[in-house]
Amino acid sequence: MGPRERQTRHRAKTHTLPVIFGSFFAFFLIFCVAFGVGMVGNVSRWLSDLPDYTDADNYMVSEPTSILDANGNEIASLYVQNRDIVEYDQISDYVLQGTVATEDERFYQHHGVDVVGIMRAVVVQLTGGSEGASTITQQLVRNTILSEEQFDNTIERKVREAWIALQMEKIFSKEEILTMYLNTIYFGHGAYGIQAAAQTYFSKNASDLTLAEAALLIGLPNAPSQYDPTVNPDLAIQRRNIVLSRMVRNGVISQEEADAAAAEELALNVTEQPDNGMYAYPYFVEYVRGMLTEEFATDVLFAGGLTIKTTIDPTIQQQAEQAALEYVNELGVDELNVGMTVIDPKTGYIKAMVGGRDYYADENHINYATLRRSTGSSFKGITLAAAINEGMSPDTLINCSSPMKITDDYTLQNYGGYSYGVSTLARATAVSSNTGYVQVALAIGNDKIIDMAEQLGINTEEAGLDSYAPSMTLTGGSVGCSTLEMAEAFGTYAAGGQHRNSVAVTEILNRDGEILYQHQDSPEEVLTAGEAEAVTGVLEGVMVGEGSGASGYPYEINQPVAGKTGTAGTSSQATDLWFVGYTPQLSVAVWIGNSQSNSPLPSSLHTYNTVLPIFRTFMNTALAGVAREEFPTGDTPDYKPASSWDFVGGNVSGTDTAETTETAETPETAETPETPETADSPESPSSPSSPSSPSSPSTPNTGSPSTPTPPTTPPSPTTPDPEPEPEPEPEPEPEPEPDPNPTTPSTTA
Repeated sequence: MGPRERQTRHRAKTHTLPVIFGSFFAFFLIFCVAFGVGMVGNVSRWLSDLPDYTDADNYMVSEPTSILDANGNEIASLYVQNRDIVEYDQISDYVLQGTVATEDERFYQHHGVDVVGIMRAVVVQLTGGSEGASTITQQLVRNTILSEEQFDNTIERKVREAWIALQMEKIFSKEEILTMYLNTIYFGHGAYGIQAAAQTYFSKNASDLTLAEAALLIGLPNAPSQYDPTVNPDLAIQRRNIVLSRMVRNGVISQEEADAAAAEELALNVTEQPDNGMYAYPYFVEYVRGMLTEEFATDVLFAGGLTIKTTIDPTIQQQAEQAALEYVNELGVDELNVGMTVIDPKTGYIKAMVGGRDYYADENHINYATLRRSTGSSFKGITLAAAINEGMSPDTLINCSSPMKITDDYTLQNYGGYSYGVSTLARATAVSSNTGYVQVALAIGNDKIIDMAEQLGINTEEAGLDSYAPSMTLTGGSVGCSTLEMAEAFGTYAAGGQHRNSVAVTEILNRDGEILYQHQDSPEEVLTAGEAEAVTGVLEGVMVGEGSGASGYPYEINQPVAGKTGTAGTSSQATDLWFVGYTPQLSVAVWIGNSQSNSPLPSSLHTYNTVLPIFRTFMNTALAGVAREEFPTGDTPDYKPASSWDFVGGNVSGTDTAETTETAETPETAETPETPETADSPESPSSPSSPSSPSSPSTPNTGSPSTPTPPTTPPSPTTPDPEPEPEPEPEPEPEPEPDPNPTTPSTTA
């Protein structure tokens, strides 16, 4: 026979003579005590400003906010107090009946204040003993709506507490009061409420507690530290056995049941609660928490019992972490760190966020996925979109010779002084020509690029984009962008020009399960489908042939891939390595650099042996077995005539006549008084098998920088070459570095 059959639970009866008499007698006793100490005149004043005890919400205590991943698994619990509210039928019968037997054995007979209990306590105390007289109802009042007064050992507080307890019993049932009480009390070890206690000490739900486990927990609130079973197991067992004896005395269990429970070992299965409440994905959780603090007051966020449903995909997150962290750790550079963001371009959902190598090893918990760093030439992907949006065709010819005098005090060269001659915009992107792209930026205007960046989700003010800096297109601003922003921006191209703000939270529920917020998909057209198709077509060219991202192959996935590399730093040493790439399913931005901003990286590190392998490894895993999709298509844009553009290097016509290097290496360097010197270091190792790779490198142009002369070699293709066959990737020799004098072209090859 179980505890539920041994004792019938009673509900408060509000209209019977015993209730009226009991309430009157109890309050009369309180009144007499007050009168005895000369406080009769104050009683009415004490009871005049009581909190609203008729509303059940006022008895609600601090409840954690639960953060869930996309599959509904809890990844964090934000709380002031570790508590998990449960209903009456979610609590073990042993806990319910044992609590009454131990804390308030006349709970079902009194009406909020136990006169008999008070008399008994007085007698015990007069004879030198110790016994409390507060009922469960009074304790609940003290711990909730009168919590600010609970340590006031005054007649006023006791009168207010007793009066509210009497009124509570007229409004709420015994079951409701007992449930609220068990959700309120502290069980030690950071656990508030019976469910948190069951999870903390036994790693199970309150409904599943055995008799011995229930008795142990019931005994803890009396002195949580003293009876903590993890610290004082012997005292905890003694207290547990006292609870068992009281349960026998009150007919809740038999002596045989008590003896069997008393003979059991503690059998603890402790679940330690993290200090910060985060169980998984701490960088993402911290990002979400930062967002929530802007929307909710602290008391609501950490005590309001909210449920936060997020977009993080545990499978994709694990794949991203494995690809990024394993590769970076293998490089063996202590100060090296990594940031990575993965977004679904069709929804804007953040599927994964890698904020660094070890959240807990860094006391500052810097999130490198959201930290701004100079993007290098990956920002050319933004300039490209602005140019096409303004009507510049990918086939527009640009003088990409090097060096080139841009203004009276600003001369620019491609990395190593390599001269790419007359090239199409598409090819200038593939080889990442600095001289070509600064001309594009000047032709369309930096204000157009800034506007495009803003529409693509980049906070241009925080990025430090300067409409007066000619080299802005090479750096992504004086401060830079985050991987979150870049993945969001390039995701717009993958979505056919439809921009979606990155989404971390899909739904927020209050403690009653009511929807407070629900994400609504609201894309905005930044580019037409045709313009987005054109941008993607150009960025696909980066990934093949002589393109700076070609070393990212071989891919094991049957998907189209587009993207842009980027390297930032001085002309001699890189500080930031980037790759932003996408397929129809995922948009990914990867950054690698030193933990200390602007600290140079080892000269052996380049995009082709850092960020590109991370991207490739991740994509091969995340999209394994996924059916092929194609990028969205649209009508060809109405491009302006080539004569519409005023290029510093001179307007050219005809065909692409550029010479190229033997390798797919297309580093670029920009030196400017307005911004830190930037350079794309070698982006890819030699790829002799690439069908578009010519047989000999070009010679750096050593002519006058103000009058660059295009080469007269045969034209090269204006469309991306087919993918090269996979080849073993040899370790490249370091490329020669450009002359540090910005006005003197490098003479090395």
